[in-house]
Amino acid sequence: MSTDQQTGDLSGGTRSGVYANTVRWMENLSETQYAYLLLTPALLLLAVIAFWPLISTFRLSLFADSLGAASVGEFVGLDNYVAIITGQRTALLPSPFLPEALTVQALFNSALAVTIVFTIISVSFETVIGFVQALILDQEFQGRRWVRVAIILPWAIPIVVQGMIFFLMFQPNVGFLVGTAENPSFLNQLGLLSVTPLANAQDATMIVIVADIWKTTAFMALLILAGMQSIDRSLFDVAKVAGASPWQRFKYITLPIILPTVLVAMLFRTIQAMRIYGLIETVAGCTTVPSLSCLVVTTFNNRLLGSSATIAFITAAVIGVVVSVYIVGYARGELS
Repeated sequence: MSTDQQTGDLSGGTRSGVYANTVRWMENLSETQYAYLLLTPALLLLAVIAFWPLISTFRLSLFADSLGAASVGEFVGLDNYVAIITGQRTALLPSPFLPEALTVQALFNSALAVTIVFTIISVSFETVIGFVQALILDQEFQGRRWVRVAIILPWAIPIVVQGMIFFLMFQPNVGFLVGTAENPSFLNQLGLLSVTPLANAQDATMIVIVADIWKTTAFMALLILAGMQSIDRSLFDVAKVAGASPWQRFKYITLPIILPTVLVAMLFRTIQAMRIYGLIETVAGCTTVPSLSCLVVTTFNNRLLGSSATIAFITAAVIGVVVSVYIVGYARGELS
């Protein structure tokens, strides 16, 4: 046998041995370990796509602002975080990050406070209304298809178009929901709105919340309805034969089964609500209704790159905390 043949046999044997050892190692893995092995490529891709920009943002937040230039200044460590949280950077920001006082006006001028208020109110109302809509759509009745279309229609409208609709509705001398000082509307007479609501931080925030509820309630309804459709209908038949009332069937069958789906839907909506920007900009503008995303975009446009990156990373951290709370709640619901 020639030297080349011996070398080829040796290399082939080596490759065969490595392949056999790899297969044998994979066969000895548990189901959980094998599942993680299959998820490894996806996790690596997620790390590159999601975590690398986050790391880059944090690195940028460690440098000072270079005023008037599209670059960063010297390395300052965590000084940007301290300056923004303590209010030392408020003079350079378009709106305060934290409330400057314990008043309603200061609350609606703070980007963090407005974001939290918007998220809590909008997600709460969207969950309740979406749940009711899902319960209705889960029933058999004539014309259910058209009711579904009517509920989904607001969700299909683009954010810019939706924002312009609500902008015109509450525009003085144009919209029918707001009047003038000489001819106030019924909302003005009831004291629910000022004459210029889109120029008032409190009124404009509530208008943006109503606009968001009008649009995204359909999203919650569809997700919850999908969970309801997965419930085995024989469970309701058995409960009805056993004499269970509609409330008991809802309490002991529908609610426990649908609760994980509701939590997942609330998680998605909470993440979206905490990143609110487009609706605010088109309805009232970020100068009237500040939010964390508005603060990030405005500071970036003003070439305050270090501050913009700092606020962006704080926003990501706040969203991460909220997501962790949801995950813990979901895990407890699964274990109970």
